Amino acid sequence: MPRKAFDTLSEPMFYVLMALRRRTLCGVEIVDWIGAKTNTRVVLGPGTLYTILAKLTEEDMIREISAEGRRRNYQLTDKGHQMYEAECDRLRRCVADLEAEERSDGT
Repeated sequence: MPRKAFDTLSEPMFYVLMALRRRTLCGVEIVDWIGAKTNTRVVLGPGTLYTILAKLTEEDMIREISAEGRRRNYQLTDKGHQMYEAECDRLRRCVADLEAEERSDGT
């Protein structure tokens, strides 16, 4: 059965929500934060970033709260907080499954 949109988040989407958890940021600040947080393991280009921002806005997970010229600032919504926490729980369960499997293999 195909996965429904936003049952899970892509890694870049997850990091965008993580970046917005504590404060309002613009696109450039989001990219910089993600690059620093992941030691440049996750790098978002403008096309990817603005596609993600549009999807998250459409799904009411984030909202644009101000615009100054081309600089747009985004904020996490309650729905975005809930999705972020649900994804954290899902990832924790994945890691727990991995650790349990490794223990059972003796590795």
